[in-house]
Amino acid sequence: MSLTEINSRLAQACADAGRAPGSVTLIAVSKMQPDARVVSVLNQGQRIFGENRVQEAAGKWPGFREQYDGIELHLIGPLQTNKARQAFGLFQSIHTLDRPKLAKTIARLAQETGHCPRLFIQVNTGQEPQKAGVMPEQADAFITECRVLDLPIEGLMCIPPTEEEPSLHFALLGKIAARNGLSGLSMGMSGDFESAVALGATHIRVGSAIFGARD
Repeated sequence: MSLTEINSRLAQACADAGRAPGSVTLIAVSKMQPDARVVSVLNQGQRIFGENRVQEAAGKWPGFREQYDGIELHLIGPLQTNKARQAFGLFQSIHTLDRPKLAKTIARLAQETGHCPRLFIQVNTGQEPQKAGVMPEQADAFITECRVLDLPIEGLMCIPPTEEEPSLHFALLGKIAARNGLSGLSMGMSGDFESAVALGATHIRVGSAIFGARD
């Protein structure tokens, strides 16, 4: 598949859901992709990318930013508190805020630096012990805690269990967001983003369908 095909599918999904063209942000997930593939996608006009690890992004993107204007980076993998300061200098959005210690670290850095990336709280909708994210029943309290810290919470993020119907998890995330007055929904990947768009996704994270399988 290609970036053009993904953009076409995304436009069709928006139309099918009665949503405005351009109302969903496509994040091209470039983690562990060779530079040549990233350059190819950059040359096709894509400027919004997702990375899983701060260190990988730090080694990759400063050079690309010297060559291409308007690059926007989203951290979609777990963030260690000791990497938070570095993340502030690299990412415009962080999709994996998931615990009080990290929230307090981000709040302190925001006060120090005078800016803060846009933030999504990761919700472990499948309640999987091996996966990061706040549990659904704890999400309301954690959102409130983050707001007390004056954090710019834009929305919620989830990664549904691979063996379960993703639309159930997208719907759950949407309900939590709605009752907390949050408009952002980071959900949907290569195999299920049309379903996510139908259920209100504002950001979809697509990797292999754009770049091909990772080496």
